[in-house]
Amino acid sequence: MKQRIITAIAALIVVLPFLFYGGWPFILFAVILATIGLHELLIMRKLSKSVPVLILSYLLLWALLARVGTGTIPYLGITKIECLTLFSLLLLGYTVLSKNRFTFDDAGFVALTAIYVGMGFYYLIEARLNGLDYLFFIFFIVWATDSGAYFVGRKLGKRKLWPVISPNKTIEGAIGGIVLGCLVGVVFQLIHPFDHSLLSIIGIAFVISIAGQLGDLAESAFKRHYNVKDSGKLLPGHGGVLDRLDSMIFVMPLLHLIHFI
Repeated sequence: MKQRIITAIAALIVVLPFLFYGGWPFILFAVILATIGLHELLIMRKLSKSVPVLILSYLLLWALLARVGTGTIPYLGITKIECLTLFSLLLLGYTVLSKNRFTFDDAGFVALTAIYVGMGFYYLIEARLNGLDYLFFIFFIVWATDSGAYFVGRKLGKRKLWPVISPNKTIEGAIGGIVLGCLVGVVFQLIHPFDHSLLSIIGIAFVISIAGQLGDLAESAFKRHYNVKDSGKLLPGHGGVLDRLDSMIFVMPLLHLIHFI
């Protein structure tokens, strides 16, 4: 516990200046975190020692992270969908060049994880560029959901939520997390109102809470499948980047789809 607290304080000292300053320093910081997160997944899949795979994976990730209003990659004049198509073909081409040491399954893994991490961090950047209040609103609800699920689960939890993936999570805890997340959303709206009705804010908080828990379970499923305890070792006592931000990168694209960010 002492190690976790020390790491959390150190992480806040590093993160908060980028968060408050925003702009290109925050974008660069987010790109670095996204790259580390993708690398953690490549390590799980045992693909991190292949230089061509690393190059293709990083380039695809960075293309998806490129921020332009039209959805076009700067200087290249192609959309992100076209870029994804190009890199998918390159990855499939590499299965031939590698004589199938890099397989079709590996190519699919790289493409899907690059989308998963890339679009999650892309909309994290978008949320910050829309204003700090958006990020704090999302952060507070995700943290409240995690806390509510943990404490309600410990006190009242009896029925397992998904024991094969995460044996300690309970249905009661999940419900408690949703309730606390929605309450925090209401309090935030009363103190610092968005241009939305209170009912809409409750609905958005509900989506954040559900999606955050799904993101946590998805990361647990990754780790269970690849038989690893943590996604990485960057944060002693906390694991890797994806261990800390798994909920966030699941939530952000959904909030874009419902036009909140």
